[in-house]
Amino acid sequence: MKSTTVIVSIIAAMAIIVAALVLGNAFKYKYNVSNTINVTGNAKKDFDSDIVKWSASYSRKSTNLSEASEQLKQDREMVKNFLIQKGIKENEIVFDAVSIIRDFSYHTDERGNSYNTFTGYSLNQTVSVESKDLDKVDNASREISALISQGVELASNAPNYYYSKLEDLKLSLIAEASQNAKARAENIAKESGSSLGALRKADLGVFQITGQNNNEDFSYGGVFNTTSRAKTANITVKVSYGQ
Repeated sequence: MKSTTVIVSIIAAMAIIVAALVLGNAFKYKYNVSNTINVTGNAKKDFDSDIVKWSASYSRKSTNLSEASEQLKQDREMVKNFLIQKGIKENEIVFDAVSIIRDFSYHTDERGNSYNTFTGYSLNQTVSVESKDLDKVDNASREISALISQGVELASNAPNYYYSKLEDLKLSLIAEASQNAKARAENIAKESGSSLGALRKADLGVFQITGQNNNEDFSYGGVFNTTSRAKTANITVKVSYGQ
């Protein structure tokens, strides 16, 4: 009987010890998780685009397809010569395939019956330029409307600007934002009389590109400005450090 009592006591004692260890570890885990420093690091850089893309379209309309095609061909040569005269290289000029649309005029007779009448062919072609000589393309895009006075039915689009080393820029900003976050965390730890522990978590924010001196708002999905030649890149990093 005594031996049974002793065994029960030992088991009870062991259960108490195990429970104490579990509760102690749980408290320690809870303390470690809550005892963190959460900061957001930021980095931004102004840069200039080094690639420009621009396009324009011109069209002709005639009841005779061959006649409209020949007129469009002449327009193409005028556009090409104009761009070359403005200093744009011939291998930077690309002409898309010609689109042909049959146009109709819709009518209704006195009985309410509808019918249509063929009015001719509309031919349209787009010319595009991609170059690293931004000044020449900018100048050409502004002055190509002069061809309108020569009979070319032309519509010019605004240039779009890009940066060829965007990935390198992004990596450098991530490193800078991470360093900024660590510096902030170290300052918080110092001012609170503590020390900075190991990195526990890091989340990369959205990469944003806006025009310089522009009031563009950041968006959840990111902003990628292509209309401004001078741009600003911005990125954030959210990190958590232990203490």
